[in-house]
Amino acid sequence: MPGSTDSSTRTMGVLTVGGLVVVTAYTVALGSNGWLWFGWVVLGLITLGMVATGST
Repeated sequence: MPGSTDSSTRTMGVLTVGGLVVVTAYTVALGSNGWLWFGWVVLGLITLGMVATGST
């Protein structure tokens, strides 16, 4: 991973972590929703892809 993370990758990381917090809170409060977890996994994979490729 390069020493300098660009702003779009950093933003995606923040959104991914924030999404995990939201989905976890929803699951605790109202029960599990498979589509929310699926969406979070897709978001996480996109973020990992951005980190791996160093995209801008």
